[in-house]
Amino acid sequence: MVKQRKDSAAKTKGRKSIRPALIASERTMSEYSINLHHLLVGLADESIQPALVCRPGSNPAPVVPPRAEIINHPAFELPLMGRQNKKILVERLEKFGPTVLHCLCESKAKLTRQLARQLDLPYVVTVNSLQKGFRQLAVSARRCAKIIVPAKSIASNIAKVYPRLAGQIEQINIGTFATETVRCFEKTGRQGCIVTTHRLEDVDDFENLFNAVRHLAIDGYEFMLVTAGGGREESKVRRLLSTFGLLQTVIIVPRLKPLRSVIDACDIFVQPTANYVFDQTLLEAMSAGVAVASCKGGVDDLIIEGQTAVVFDGGDELSIYSTLQQLFDRPELAQQIARGAQDYVRKNHTVSKMVADTLRSYLDAERWYRSKT
Repeated sequence: MVKQRKDSAAKTKGRKSIRPALIASERTMSEYSINLHHLLVGLADESIQPALVCRPGSNPAPVVPPRAEIINHPAFELPLMGRQNKKILVERLEKFGPTVLHCLCESKAKLTRQLARQLDLPYVVTVNSLQKGFRQLAVSARRCAKIIVPAKSIASNIAKVYPRLAGQIEQINIGTFATETVRCFEKTGRQGCIVTTHRLEDVDDFENLFNAVRHLAIDGYEFMLVTAGGGREESKVRRLLSTFGLLQTVIIVPRLKPLRSVIDACDIFVQPTANYVFDQTLLEAMSAGVAVASCKGGVDDLIIEGQTAVVFDGGDELSIYSTLQQLFDRPELAQQIARGAQDYVRKNHTVSKMVADTLRSYLDAERWYRSKT
């Protein structure tokens, strides 16, 4: 019994000695803000104070709990200030005294590698997207202890593109909280609502979806489609909506924060094309009890046909039409899919396990680095 108490005390002491510095990109702050908030709160619950390195103006206030220290980088957004900004960042990190660095986005891998060398620290890198062969993931064999991925498909991709990194890959599922109730079609007689958060970067991604929506409207189905998020081709998308006569049916809104408030008001979440980045919003839709309709391909680990989602062929408007029609005609099926997705989230994507696994990765990184020096 005494030994168990000593082991527990040693484990707690080891955890509290961790001082991670998290390096966040703009994409992290926007696309993964919910996950970042859960991680930071989880660290605070373990009495661990992290530092968060992020760009000024990225609005971390709703995301970051009071115990976390914010380090803005670059300090001066002016030309020819790169070297001075790097020096300021290193000085602020030295003052904070991190024991491990955590790069939250592969776009910051090069910066994190440089910081690890200057501060003589180990680090871990999170990779949320499939890698292309012509892009090199900047990691140090001497200091990068782990490559953390949120999905098996990403792990397989990295091992294939970078065989030398295969032994460093670890999957840590992104965690969230599933609601107790199913949102989709919970109120009879209410107009149906579909939401998609697919960015407006390529008008071709939306043509088949809008055609399917147009035919549903012609057939007398009463609903609205909300596209939450902008993109460089928003004007072209609006012209396409005008051509299809859907300006009263499809609404384009900014990427609101928290986006969960938009999802909670909808019945169906649609992913119109394959996504090559892990989609936090898809996970949130599943946890909220919204029925998911999606195509397969890319990072599609969450899409399990008949269990967590209904699946269509993204290149076939008739396939999209019949899938959405089925959900409208059979609300009990939509609720069954939503309930199955919630069960899957509760089993595989808990916040507590994500935080525990991340903490363990920090400890492993420190031990690994000590063994090499």
